[in-house]
Amino acid sequence: MNSDVEKLVESVFQNLLPEIQIKSIHPHDPVDVQNIPDCWELLGAGNYAAVLYHVNYSDYVVKIYAPTRPGFEEEVEVYRRLGSHPAFSECFFAKDGILILKRLYGITLYDCIQRGLRIPKQVMKDIDKALEYARSRNLYPHDIHGRNVMMYHGRGLVVDISDFLHQEKCSKWNNLKRGYYWFYRPIISPLKLRIPNFLLNAVRKIYRIATLVKKYIQQKLGIGK
Repeated sequence: MNSDVEKLVESVFQNLLPEIQIKSIHPHDPVDVQNIPDCWELLGAGNYAAVLYHVNYSDYVVKIYAPTRPGFEEEVEVYRRLGSHPAFSECFFAKDGILILKRLYGITLYDCIQRGLRIPKQVMKDIDKALEYARSRNLYPHDIHGRNVMMYHGRGLVVDISDFLHQEKCSKWNNLKRGYYWFYRPIISPLKLRIPNFLLNAVRKIYRIATLVKKYIQQKLGIGK
């Protein structure tokens, strides 16, 4: 552990944790984050955890799991298997639901579509290669959607690897690629369309419902057993 990480760990336990409040109200909605102390900035909030950074240590992020939310031990194991790879973050500290990770800079593909920013094919290729690397490390890329992958200087990054131990089949990335090649590249990108947030959220919710319905029907019909 280098000196910057040691100082950051000290700040987390002395300044951040005594003040911040992270609550998970519903497992399918982002956690609620309140009382962020000075010198700390919120980068994002997922369904199980919040991600922040300290202004004096901006090359690292601190991921804090909400109380009672699962997945911390699994995420630590995923980072152990991944090691160091340019398309993934890297873990430098893990304890009591807290991870200190290498910060990945960029913009999510979800936000690119919302803002009308062009997503080159190289981004999709980089993500494909990164997921193949993860499979070579005995991992199972899971829950890869527009908010969990990013673009930085025209290259692709994978942000969230917390579910990479889940062995069940996940088609989110393949579905995203289909949307990219069938709809985004021929229509949205040339016209530089901006898709509003409410419409993207509506698509996300419809996709989730359709996935649950499909899974229920498959279970009833005994498909996939």
